[in-house]
Amino acid sequence: MLIRPAVLDDETALAELDRRTWSPLHSVQPEPQPPYDPFFTQRNRVEHILVAELAGRPVGFIRLVPPTPLVCNAHVRQIQGLAVDEHARGKGVARALLGAACQEARRQGATRLTLRVLGHNTPARRLYASEGFTVEGVLPGEFLLEGKYVDDVLMGRALDH
Repeated sequence: MLIRPAVLDDETALAELDRRTWSPLHSVQPEPQPPYDPFFTQRNRVEHILVAELAGRPVGFIRLVPPTPLVCNAHVRQIQGLAVDEHARGKGVARALLGAACQEARRQGATRLTLRVLGHNTPARRLYASEGFTVEGVLPGEFLLEGKYVDDVLMGRALDH
């Protein structure tokens, strides 16, 4: 497995991967419908994405961004998206992407890494906990998804240098 920075040529593969992995288990956005928006945008920039490859094909990605433009918050990075293709699940791809995100956040000078995960996404919450993330807050019933109120769980961890 190779973890690498995204490049503009990943646009099509990552857009397709993002659509294939969409689920109300982890997304608060409606299911994507044609015509599809571009994957790389002003908000979802190529330099914020790390890609996991197996056999030369992208099978996962993670989005790592500064959570705000504030100088007083510059020591924090936030994961705002993690996807792994179904056929590549159970092979350590998500864990490798998380490790790479921690490494990249440290390289950027961050001392904390945070994320938000839906309360009903038990597999993701278990993975994050196993990688040192702890629950730092819960917004009860923050989202109404498929007729049910779902908590927004805030998790974080220190980045030991």
